[in-house]
Amino acid sequence: MRPMVLLVHGWGFDASFWAPMRACLDGIETIAWDLGYFGAPSYPPLPSCRPVVAVGHSLGLLWLLHKRPVAWRTLVSMNGFPRFAAGDDFSVGVPTRVLDRMIGRFAESPDKVYIDFMIRCGVAAPRTQGLDHQALAEGLKALRHWDGRSRMADLGPGGLALAGRNDPIVPADLTENGFDGMTIRWHDAGHLLPMQAPKWCADHVRGICDGLNGIEPAFAQPGEE
Repeated sequence: MRPMVLLVHGWGFDASFWAPMRACLDGIETIAWDLGYFGAPSYPPLPSCRPVVAVGHSLGLLWLLHKRPVAWRTLVSMNGFPRFAAGDDFSVGVPTRVLDRMIGRFAESPDKVYIDFMIRCGVAAPRTQGLDHQALAEGLKALRHWDGRSRMADLGPGGLALAGRNDPIVPADLTENGFDGMTIRWHDAGHLLPMQAPKWCADHVRGICDGLNGIEPAFAQPGEE
């Protein structure tokens, strides 16, 4: 049975983020969840009888590992990470002082912090109308505190990380350390691979879907927070 592809965007985006890549996935059914940074979250249900390939971009990958909302067959990271913040056993992460400063600045000037981050990501004209500041603040706390490394086994058969060599948000050493021992595919683009290299990303997702027949789910039931 053909897999269903579940898409989860990163911090500051919405479900429309996936439009360029979805257009390249002709013949593969996709559902894009929305984490609610521009209004109410939206999690359309997935058919219970279909195998799932879960794809997370940036924070979306960590969100999937942390929440484990569905039983997937395999997980694909795009510019993602199982942990973002540095720690005693994760020196390659973003220094916590940087994240704490961003969280503090966001509390004072949320739109400015958001715009600055989007421009750094590569978004030429960030939109601020409709931003949910509370949801964004919670997302920043997740980047600061969540650690999904203990759940890396849940990536499942064929787990894959797609990364940008010129990613200004997720440095190469963070990717290589976070996905140590796992297949990593590199592109010369930056932090917005599904927008900057949609066909390249879609081809990798299509390849995983084509190879999944007969594989059991990586775990039987959705996880607990």
